[in-house]
Amino acid sequence: MASIRVTAMMLCGCMVSLAPTARAAERLVWFGTYTNPQSKSEGIYVSRFDDEAGTLAPPTLAAAAKNPSFLAAHPVLPVLCAVAEVADVEGLPGAAVTAFGIDVSTGRLTAKNHRSTGGSGACHVCFDREGRVVLAANYGGGSTICLGVAEDGSLEPVATGTPAGFIQHTFSRAGEPGIKPKRQEKPHAHSVDVSPDGRFAFVCDLGLDEVLVYALDRDRATLAPHTTAKVKAGAGPRHFALHPDGRHAWCVNELDLTVTGFAYDAASGTLAAVETLSTIPADVVDRTGFSTAEIAVHPSGKFLYASNRGHHSIARYTIDAATRRLTFQGVEPIRGKTPRSFAIDPTGRYLLAAGQDSNTVTVFAIDPATGALGFTGTSIDVPAPVCVLFARDK
Repeated sequence: MASIRVTAMMLCGCMVSLAPTARAAERLVWFGTYTNPQSKSEGIYVSRFDDEAGTLAPPTLAAAAKNPSFLAAHPVLPVLCAVAEVADVEGLPGAAVTAFGIDVSTGRLTAKNHRSTGGSGACHVCFDREGRVVLAANYGGGSTICLGVAEDGSLEPVATGTPAGFIQHTFSRAGEPGIKPKRQEKPHAHSVDVSPDGRFAFVCDLGLDEVLVYALDRDRATLAPHTTAKVKAGAGPRHFALHPDGRHAWCVNELDLTVTGFAYDAASGTLAAVETLSTIPADVVDRTGFSTAEIAVHPSGKFLYASNRGHHSIARYTIDAATRRLTFQGVEPIRGKTPRSFAIDPTGRYLLAAGQDSNTVTVFAIDPATGALGFTGTSIDVPAPVCVLFARDK
């Protein structure tokens, strides 16, 4: 397998290494969207973010694509990957992941190639920190796939055999107390992230109430079952975030509106749950229609954020410097509807919140001492945004 051998430190799928294109304060930022008839979206959009003024330029179409819901960027090459939540790829059942080349001067994207994800409803994608493999989670299919990355950033065929590059999650929870029958009737892989050393992949499965840990072989682009970490029945783990120290992590639980913290043993590749906190203030009694979506650790390692759909807010926590335990600090309205995604800019000074149902992206300044979010007054129109991806500094 002709996988590229490069090194760079980055959070999986959150940034791409590109030089600033207009002036030092500006950087590119892309938005993944849903292209349903109601949204009027045509694919992936790109804007320029001024991280001195905290403003966003009007977005333009970077690439026409069908339901490019989640994006990830290669840590070194000018390459971006997007999952396509589609029913089939060239007549074969399953969703797709597409590799795009990036025009570094404009942020526009040109498709290199695509591969089937082997299952329906692909909803999340990430690179490892060296850009040797790309992984995707299939929500509908309840499966995970790993693909090799060629030297030009294009995607290689899935490895077959045992172990292989594709794993189907298994299910045996019928009638288990506490599960949500309408959402947890089968496996639902919802995100995939890679350990800093590239040895393991973490997959949140909403249907299983587990964070699955797979042994990752980046030379062969294969996955093998390793261990699991359970959360409360009916919690529905969705997205995952590692602390910069590489020894702690959190998942946001979609169904019961909580965040679960884990201690991570990098040597053994095991997660141990240590605490679970609500993402909603205790005085909010009626939570009908609420669910969580995104989670992110501030680059400083001092703060954690999670998004609440229905409540239309971002929950904020402080992270204890010694224990890494969380303290809930409250919520900030996003000044929009349905924060499917948000992202912290590489400087750590701003948070951009995507309002899927308000067709907006709003900008918040982050207080470096407390982590509090302050609305800057900047809001731009983006059709059905569901992912925010920043370019990073060199």
